Amino acid sequence: MSNPGLARDLLSGVPAFPEAMPTFDPAGAPESPIDLFVEWLTAAVEAGIRAPHAVNLATVDADGAPDARVVILKDVSASGWSVASSSDSPKGRQLAANPVAALTFFWPDSGRQIRVRGTVSPAGAEENDADFQRRHPVARALVLAGHQSDRMQGREELDTGVAAQLELIGKQGSPGSPGWTVYTVAPDAVEFWQADAERRHTRLLYTRFGNGWQTGLLWP
Repeated sequence: MSNPGLARDLLSGVPAFPEAMPTFDPAGAPESPIDLFVEWLTAAVEAGIRAPHAVNLATVDADGAPDARVVILKDVSASGWSVASSSDSPKGRQLAANPVAALTFFWPDSGRQIRVRGTVSPAGAEENDADFQRRHPVARALVLAGHQSDRMQGREELDTGVAAQLELIGKQGSPGSPGWTVYTVAPDAVEFWQADAERRHTRLLYTRFGNGWQTGLLWP
């Protein structure tokens, strides 16, 4: 007998989309996915959508298995979407070994999703340091402690490590981190997904074509 699951009844009553969602006409979309992303991001910020800069970053590990986590978007430019992390973190090591990634933004309050796939390149030392110095002191202290994703014995170990680095920051001003890196995903494909209450979702796919882009609609 198949397992009926532990959450089926709970999930069946959860609404998937809000009653009111923005409209999206692909015929009016700009030529570049960067421009359309900025339009959607601006609308999300103006609508008060929580954490529109939160993005799922998916990488590939040494065994070819996918790995994913939510990070914060640093910027978007003609070069692509930029996020940051320590180069010695799991994602940093994965990107060094296999510099490809996928990004997924999901804004449930507007029923919108954006998916980005492409190659990844690290920024130079000046840009990396400038981004690091903009971080909150505790965030910098955590990076300087250098144990991201390592196992720890307890919260006391974390608090002690952060306190030691905060003391160092206080004495030395703003020491940099040689491993802190801004990574930019240069897109090969970008999909914009607008939900529809009847599940007839609108999906517009941009794919790299020479120095420009070609677009097409996808079935929901």
